[in-house]
Amino acid sequence: MATTASPIRILLVNENNFELSLLSATLRLHGLNVIGDATSMLVAENLFRALQPDVVLVGLQHSGEEAIFAMQKLRKLNPSLGLIFLTSCPDMRLFGVDSQSIPTGSCAVLKGSASEIATISLALAESLRLAKSKKPMQWIDSSGSLSEENFYSILSEFTDIQIETLRLVSAGLSNSEIARVRFVSEKSVEQIVARIAHHCGITPDRSRNLRVLLTAEYFTWLGAVKSHHVERTHARRSTQPVE
Repeated sequence: MATTASPIRILLVNENNFELSLLSATLRLHGLNVIGDATSMLVAENLFRALQPDVVLVGLQHSGEEAIFAMQKLRKLNPSLGLIFLTSCPDMRLFGVDSQSIPTGSCAVLKGSASEIATISLALAESLRLAKSKKPMQWIDSSGSLSEENFYSILSEFTDIQIETLRLVSAGLSNSEIARVRFVSEKSVEQIVARIAHHCGITPDRSRNLRVLLTAEYFTWLGAVKSHHVERTHARRSTQPVE
């Protein structure tokens, strides 16, 4: 007599309680087996040990590197654990995440496509299949795995130093404060900020505060969807050279 495979046991982790509640309710409504949810990495680790989930689905936007570190730890405890990272932006450097630190054999889903239950279902299956592989993180949408080319954006033209400087500017640090944090001269910071503005298509204007404009650009990218990236990329490529 044939036996029905056990449903995938899912642990949700997101430091934003509203997002966590909404995703949890949606997945349960569609019959997916959510066995627990956590709003901190500490609670997530405790639930992981107690509930032994098959897959952990974690939001990156509010926890960034802390979430990556926590998932590395859980993967060591269970090498076959499926890992899915839910993100609002395809360039995870904006969250302070180094791509080299992301566990191999994991999956990522853009929030825009996560609204399609088929995407989550596909990512769940793929995360288990890839868990023991040494492949880099795979992007998933409702049509399957996506290559990095599908997520090309103006951000890919930024160096790691420029991304980190943009993050610090957006955190409200002055050029002198950034210089101290990064152990460089204030003049170097000024030059980096100028290059960032150029890449973003922002022209110096005394009537507008450059730092405010860069901060607005940063938060726009944090919540950008793929179509926004593609439109901005095509527009920028056609109007200005890359430095």
